[in-house]
Amino acid sequence: MNKIISPSVLASDFANLQKEIEMLNQSEADWIHIDVMDGVFVPNISFGMPVLKSIQKHNKKVLDVHLMIVKPDQYITTFAELGADIITVHYEACDHLHRTLQLIRSTGAKAGVAINPHTPISVLEDILPYLDLVLIMSVNPGFGGQKFIENTYTKVEKLRAIINQRGFDINIEIDGGVNDQNIEKLSKAGADVFVAGNFVFASDNPIETIKNLKIKANL
Repeated sequence: MNKIISPSVLASDFANLQKEIEMLNQSEADWIHIDVMDGVFVPNISFGMPVLKSIQKHNKKVLDVHLMIVKPDQYITTFAELGADIITVHYEACDHLHRTLQLIRSTGAKAGVAINPHTPISVLEDILPYLDLVLIMSVNPGFGGQKFIENTYTKVEKLRAIINQRGFDINIEIDGGVNDQNIEKLSKAGADVFVAGNFVFASDNPIETIKNLKIKANL
């Protein structure tokens, strides 16, 4: 399958959000990644429901919502109603993960689980049947622009081997420090979806940057 580029609007120009979304619509980006942070689970605060509602007025792509928040069950239905196609929650933030994944799927959205850099792949084995996506954090969550953690390649390889062995159809998404220097190696390790924030939005030509990432991911 073709690899998926999901630019993170956390790195975009918030003062010109409509323009940024329209740019992504014109690009070869497949999804738009929305990082929702509560200042509790991670040391930062980002988008809430009103901003997501504004984004959806202009967005024409798959909406990839990443909830970096505690007690995500309280908000899942609302995010689905606002147009989230994929809702990803953190393994570390869910007391009853199986129930949370059932709730996501009951809304019609696809269900994802994210794991932080210190969390081993092994914790996911029992819940793989209930997942559409696993997001592997390749930086510590909460801030953009961090350095990529090299151990991510090994985690991707391990997870891809387990998914293939058990015959599941699950995307592996990488979030953090993705650029044109590591995307090809991540793709070969078994990743399918690539979140790129600063690398896209800080470039001189984001549309061209997205195109190049797509090419390298599919080599």
